[in-house]
Amino acid sequence: MSDLSLLTKLFEQNKISRRQFISQATALGLTAAISPTLLSNTAWAETPKTGGRFIIGATGGSTTDSMDPGTLTSNMNQNLNWQIRNNLVEIDHNLQPTPELAKSWEATPDAKVWRFKLRKGIEFHNGKTLSAEDVIYSINHHRGEKSKSAAKAYLESIKDIKTDGKYELIFELSGGSADFPFILGDYHLTICPAGTTGEEWEKGVGTGPYILENWEPGVRAFAKRNPNYWKEGRGHFDEVETLSIVDTNARTNALKTGQINYMDRVELKTVHLMKRMPGINVSATTGTAHYTMPMLVDQKPYDDNNVRMALKHAIDRKELLSQILRGYGEPGNDHPIAPVNRFFAKNLEQREYDPDKARFYMEKAGMLDHTFNLHAADAAFAGALDAAIMVKEQAKKAGIKINVVREPDDGYWSNVWMKKEWCMCYWGGRPTEDMMFSVAYAADAPWNDTHWQNDRFNELLVAARAELDTSKRAKMYEEMQEICRNDSGTIVPMYNQMVEASSDKLAHGPISGHMALDGMRNAERWWFKS
Repeated sequence: MSDLSLLTKLFEQNKISRRQFISQATALGLTAAISPTLLSNTAWAETPKTGGRFIIGATGGSTTDSMDPGTLTSNMNQNLNWQIRNNLVEIDHNLQPTPELAKSWEATPDAKVWRFKLRKGIEFHNGKTLSAEDVIYSINHHRGEKSKSAAKAYLESIKDIKTDGKYELIFELSGGSADFPFILGDYHLTICPAGTTGEEWEKGVGTGPYILENWEPGVRAFAKRNPNYWKEGRGHFDEVETLSIVDTNARTNALKTGQINYMDRVELKTVHLMKRMPGINVSATTGTAHYTMPMLVDQKPYDDNNVRMALKHAIDRKELLSQILRGYGEPGNDHPIAPVNRFFAKNLEQREYDPDKARFYMEKAGMLDHTFNLHAADAAFAGALDAAIMVKEQAKKAGIKINVVREPDDGYWSNVWMKKEWCMCYWGGRPTEDMMFSVAYAADAPWNDTHWQNDRFNELLVAARAELDTSKRAKMYEEMQEICRNDSGTIVPMYNQMVEASSDKLAHGPISGHMALDGMRNAERWWFKS
């Protein structure tokens, strides 16, 4: 494949931005060979226009959902969160931190003290002017002793937060944190008015591009454009309607018939047919997302690492990648750090399907006669049930017996995940290794969905966070990935591309791989062509 063909393929698959495409083509001296229609026809060349109702069909919504930022678990309420709120920091499509409510920040050389300066004159939807007091309240909401927020683990290094006037904040940390701005871009850490509590979270008052008018958890949300939105070039729709449509076929039919404009998690079995449909665009974005199969290691028999290793070797990742993801992804290696992450352990041996080794470990555990229950629903990810059934068949070659338990889609994240001993799961990933490990693998992490504890891993987590020498950090994170691979209760069979579909009447800039739905900010970043 020629250099230009490769660049064109990456550009058309949204794997590189328009700017990256042009700059790399220029560096290679290929600009004269670029088809004029390639750039002029793309939605990225469009000038943003205002107006219209944008309707999103999203997965994962549940009647137990809340708009408390500490408890956001579904695509539906995570996306709604950024329709109505902002962070101090935004993670852009290159997975880099950029100023949002904070206009700038700086750190001491040891990265233990961080100073953030706020933008002035920003108003909440209720008319209150944003100040440092609101930021401190919003961050402390996740830090309390009784807090169950998934962001709590990120913030444990904060010793104190002080104001220096109305628009400056000083964060004092117990140790250096080279990635601290990334943390403040996490979707849980949106800024709300000081004093928000209880049912007031459900009103969704924020500083975001849209004002929440109606919120029915797990069903529907409706918001109108904020006429006082402060961010230039964002928030173009007059209205945004977000619908929870868990069933893939229902989402697909809704997009085909024009009932919605955007859907996440396209059915990969039929994506080739969707690509041929007039009026529909399909995007495949590479990011940090991955599928997992967490085991509760404080429950028998998963407390025995021989059992965990047996199940890890009993899975044919290449077959899952081919049949479930239809090639839209890469094989996983039983740790959560994606190939796009900075410190991905590229030299770590890829785990292969090995029924003999799986049987060896299971015999060593004395559990070949045991039947393992694997709980699954497509609420976990599109094709989760099919994947569970395939795993069951793959494990048979090792003499391992698996019973697939079909769970209801509604309430899956509150009734199955972190409750049942082994289940199917999906993670959007995180832009940094520290964030991913801290939220789901640290011993005391609220979303440690295996209850796994490893002393060496937890020691390295703290050390790597404070290490400013890049080569030393890389070695630490590589060791942590190896520890996860060989000891944790998490099977990571696949890294998935985010395959989504939308009306061709929509336009947008470079699509982010940070999270689904254009980094969960499609309502803010997209617009109708006319």
